[in-house]
Amino acid sequence: MAAYIEKDPQTAEFLKRLVAFLDYLLPLYEREHKSYLSIGIGCTGGKHRSVYVAHELAKKLQERGLPVRVSHRDATRE
Repeated sequence: MAAYIEKDPQTAEFLKRLVAFLDYLLPLYEREHKSYLSIGIGCTGGKHRSVYVAHELAKKLQERGLPVRVSHRDATRE
């Protein structure tokens, strides 16, 4: 499934813009001593694209040394 999602050039562009936004936002949160930030990623089914984006975003944030916890609320939903 990941290969299919990665074929769409909008996926990479979306992740690039999302990470750029968080690169701007996270230092502001840290400056105000916020202890956490919740990020929700959704799509119509909640089982494929949103799961992929959540995992890729987590990897990119972990590469920056940030602690990340991922949970998939709707992954087992019928």
